[in-house]
Amino acid sequence: MKNMEGAMKKPKRQMRAVCFGEVLFDNFPSYSKIGGALLNVCVRLKSLGMDVSMISGVGADSNGKDIIRYLIKEGVDTSGILVQKEYPTGKVNVILNDKGVASYDISYPVAWDKIPVLNTYEDLVRNSDVLVFGSLASRDAVSRSTLKSILKFAPYKVFDVNLRVPHYTYERLIDLMEESNFIKFNDEELFEIADYLGSPYNSMEQTIAFIAKETGTETICVTKGAYGAILYNKGDFYHNSGYRIKVLDTVGSGDSFLASVIYKLFNEDGPQEAINFGCAVGALVAGSEGANPILTKQGIAKFMNP
Repeated sequence: MKNMEGAMKKPKRQMRAVCFGEVLFDNFPSYSKIGGALLNVCVRLKSLGMDVSMISGVGADSNGKDIIRYLIKEGVDTSGILVQKEYPTGKVNVILNDKGVASYDISYPVAWDKIPVLNTYEDLVRNSDVLVFGSLASRDAVSRSTLKSILKFAPYKVFDVNLRVPHYTYERLIDLMEESNFIKFNDEELFEIADYLGSPYNSMEQTIAFIAKETGTETICVTKGAYGAILYNKGDFYHNSGYRIKVLDTVGSGDSFLASVIYKLFNEDGPQEAINFGCAVGALVAGSEGANPILTKQGIAKFMNP
């Protein structure tokens, strides 16, 4: 049962988010950087002014230590990151095409595949305003079971769909979609899942409305690469056609987009402002090297309105 009561109301205290999922090293052809979709969301939410905690796993290795040090430096609560002696820290080999668009070779199994059920996770989620999670961290039965165990304590659930072959099944995706208050897709993911659900529609708006009805989801966001994004919220559509940017690489741009939309919606800035802000932040990340460039609110505002 989705708990919509009080969702996206501006709290009296500072808003708190918990991100559940992968933390890893993105290995590019000539360098490596800390990343992972949910780590990227977590870091961007923190940079925008939210309190954030990360639930994940790292290996007892130098990469794991580097990730924890990095998150602590960024102000993220790392009490939910378990050090696993039996598994290595996650890594992804990133392949960029001539337009800077990324594809991924993701190691398995790694520490974030084996996140166990801990009482501290329930406490973190109960005391949060929003739980953000993705499909990739549910590829293994251990982390999938832990995610399912904490979803019932989340006041608001944001599902970031990341379809990485062969790390998903449609049955698991639909199950998580039905649990969620907010789902984020890219355009290809939207139509792939809609086809599986038997959608007869060809337009994006009709397809979004179809999935919202099929899964009982109030808010759906779909990114369209350089062409912006669509936000469906409580039966209404909001559009942004994108911002001009010279793309260096697209890694992490969708993650920062999602974090920015969540931040704006929970601060009651309105759906149109949320989608505009999210698209601007996503563009700035795509125009920078790596997933987590430093961005300021002043710099974002100047980019949106030079």
